[in-house]
Amino acid sequence: MAVHTDNQILISAPMELVWDRTNDVESWPSLFSEYASAEVLERDGDTVRFRLTMHPDHNGMVWSWISQRTMDPETRTTRSFRVETGPFKYMSLFWEYLRTADGVLLRWVQDFEMKPTAPIGDGDMGERVNANSVVQLERIKKILEAEAAEG
Repeated sequence: MAVHTDNQILISAPMELVWDRTNDVESWPSLFSEYASAEVLERDGDTVRFRLTMHPDHNGMVWSWISQRTMDPETRTTRSFRVETGPFKYMSLFWEYLRTADGVLLRWVQDFEMKPTAPIGDGDMGERVNANSVVQLERIKKILEAEAAEG
């Protein structure tokens, strides 16, 4: 069964700051609490292929995978997918940046399905993705609003 998640947050910061920082893959370990490292493997225009490595989980397991992200500065959207799917049949992500009077509404849409052999099912992974998206979006908001206040 396919899972669709849709999360958003309003960040009181300029569009350029939000766009630039959230698309600077190399800096993601300082922006997201879950990533231990982000290594850019290849760049081709607005497309970047990269390896993300997470901090060890509660069992000491370190998860790592390759993803590809294409940024569209004109529409202020990004589209990504996992190249190395791991326990997922597929995982695609869409980010949308909407300018508002109060800042930038950052929206994350994720669509995925777990493999039958995955250690967790679609529903449970959907709950995890939704919960973690809220945590990460709040963290990004706090960091970027602080950077905007510093000038």
